[in-house]
Amino acid sequence: MPSITNEKFNNKLNFGKVKGKEVIANFDGGKITSNAGIVLMVELDKKLKITVQFAEYFQDHRNSSYVDYSK
Repeated sequence: MPSITNEKFNNKLNFGKVKGKEVIANFDGGKITSNAGIVLMVELDKKLKITVQFAEYFQDHRNSSYVDYSK
């Protein structure tokens, strides 16, 4: 779980270490587009496979004959 620190009002997210390197999100880099964060998250997810690992914990117990995806 990321920790949130406040140093001189600069918000940072510390994700801990990944393969021995500290991973910190720092939000004092100036103005950026509103969707730039999602680009970073997609690339991070591709490398760490977060959603793939998350999805492995869920099972769909519905009867597939009653599921309609046409709408």
